[in-house]
Formats: sequence, structure tokens, C-alpha cells
Amino acid sequence: MTPDKKRAERAALKLLSTHTISEARVPVRALARAAGCTVKLTPLDDDLSGMAFLKDGVKAIVVNSLHHPNRQRFTIAHELAHHQLHLPLLEKGVHVDKAIFRRDLHAASGTRPYEIEANHFAAELLMPKKQLRQFVGPDFDLQDDSQLIELAAKFGVSTAAIGYRIQNVYGR
Repeated sequence: MTPDKKRAERAALKLLSTHTISEARVPVRALARAAGCTVKLTPLDDDLSGMAFLKDGVKAIVVNSLHHPNRQRFTIAHELAHHQLHLPLLEKGVHVDKAIFRRDLHAASGTRPYEIEANHFAAELLMPKKQLRQFVGPDFDLQDDSQLIELAAKFGVSTAAIGYRIQNVYGR
């Protein structure tokens, strides 16, 4: 399976279009709840950011409460993507205690198509291209730490995430 990045981005934009969002910081927990997901923060092993699963027909997202709030936001968006894009995988007998979508070496390396799609969904949901372009031009200096920190805070993401997103949007 080849990841369909455009499909993932369209799904994020569709979800965003159903809500009036007036700030750069997208209310990702509210969007997840509006999409029918319960979101639970709980301490997990450090290498596990979160998981998505179904329990008795209820869509659930579990997020590592020990991680930085910006990381938690990205994890919620990433796990929400699995509910929006990969529900058939979640419906294949996944039980509460079996996390099939976890941050492991494959997820971190971006080799699983559904993880790549979930990351693209999360990036578009938290840092929509249209909104990002309101704050960042093609000549934005990625080496200016103070600008990156300010922009990351606006969107509620890490400086690494916003830097990567700018590179992705402007093809650098």
C-alpha cells in the first residue's frame, strides 16, 4: 500500500471545515470529540505516545499524559487520523489492551503507509497550509529560533513540527 498523503490532507481539511476556528491553535481535543472519539490522557511508557482503538463501538484515543502538551496535541491529531482514515483496520478485532498504532521504530521511521498518512493528517489539522501561509512567507528564516518558537507557540506544536511543516509547505 502506498500512502495517500493528499487523501489524508483532504480528510483533515474536511474536518476543519465543519468547525469555525478563529485562532491558529486548533482545538484538537474538541475536534476529536466532535468526530465521536473519547480522549483519555494517562501515563504510558515513554516510547508510547498514544493509541487508537474501538471498544464496544466507541472510538477511543489514549494519549501519554507524561509527554509535553504540544506532543499530546500532535498525538491526538495523529490518532484521530486513524479513526478518520483507517477505521477498517481498527475494526479488525482490536481489543483495548492491544495497541496496533503505536510509536515504534516503524512509526518513527515513517515506513508504514498508514502512519505516514496519519502524520500528514495531523500536520494539516494542526498547521493548515492556508493558515500557516498567513504567518509565514516563502522567505521565512528557519534558522531564526525566536521566530520558530513564537510560531510554534501560536499553533501549539513543537518547533521541530512547525519547522518541518514550513519545509513541507514551501518545498524546501
